[in-house]
Amino acid sequence: MKNLAYIIVMLLILSSCGEYQKVLNKGSIEEQYKMATKMYETQKYSKALRLFEKITPSYRGKPQMERIQFMVSQSNFNEKNYGLAGYYFNRFTKNYPKSSKREEAAFLSALSYYKDSPGFSLDPTNTRKALESFQSFIDRYPNSDKLDEANKYYAELRSKLEKKAFEIAKTYYKTAGYDSRNYRAAITAFDNLLSDYLGTKYKEEALYYRLKAAHDFVMKSTSRRKADRIKTAKKAYDKLKRSFPESKFMKDSNEMLAALNKEQEQLVKS
Repeated sequence: MKNLAYIIVMLLILSSCGEYQKVLNKGSIEEQYKMATKMYETQKYSKALRLFEKITPSYRGKPQMERIQFMVSQSNFNEKNYGLAGYYFNRFTKNYPKSSKREEAAFLSALSYYKDSPGFSLDPTNTRKALESFQSFIDRYPNSDKLDEANKYYAELRSKLEKKAFEIAKTYYKTAGYDSRNYRAAITAFDNLLSDYLGTKYKEEALYYRLKAAHDFVMKSTSRRKADRIKTAKKAYDKLKRSFPESKFMKDSNEMLAALNKEQEQLVKS
C-alpha cells in the first residue's frame, strides 16, 4: 500500500509538471494566466514568475494587470529577489494609486529595500532607498497598523548610515598621516555627521576626533598657514568642552590645547 501511495503521488507530480510545461510552452494567454495564478496561490513562485513574464505584454492596460503586477512583486519578494521586489512594489504604488493594496505595496517596497540593504561598510544605495521609502510610508500612512514596524526599520537604517558616516570620517583621519589633505576631509566629514545626525550617539567621539584632526593638521602645516588652523582647532576644543565637560577625552584634549597655545605663542614671537 505504501508503494502504491508513493506511485500515485509521483504520477500526480509528473502530471502536474507536464501540465505546467505544456501550458508554459504552448498554452493560450488565458491558460497561462490561470496557470500563473495557480502557481502563485500554491506558493510555486519561481514557476509563477516564468509565466507572468510571458503574459505581461498581453495584459498591459487591462484590468487583470493590477493583480498581475502585485503577484509579480510578491513572488519576487517571496523568492528573496528583494531588489526587484522593491522596484516592482514601488511601480505598483505609482501605477495604481487608488488600489486597495497600495498601502501594503508601499510598505513591502520599503521592506524589500531594507532586506536588500548590506552591512554599513558596503554600498549604501539600497539602504538609502529603504530609508526614503519608509519615511515616505510613515508620512503617507500615519495611522497604518504597520507604523510601529516602519519606525523600527527606519531607526535601524538611519543608525546604519550614521555608523557609516562616522567610520568614513575616522578613516579620513587615520589615513591623513599618509596624505595631509585628509585632515581637511576628516574635519568636513565630522562636521557633516554632526549636522546630518543631530543627537548622534557618536557625538562625543566625533567632536574629539574632529579636534584631533584639526590639531594634527596644525602640526603638519607650514608657519604661514598655522594661524587660521590654530583658531579652527581651538574652536573644536571649545565645542567638545562645552558639550562634554566631563568627557573621557578631556585629558588628551587639554594636552592638545596646550600644544596649540604653544604653537600660537611661537607664531607671535616670530
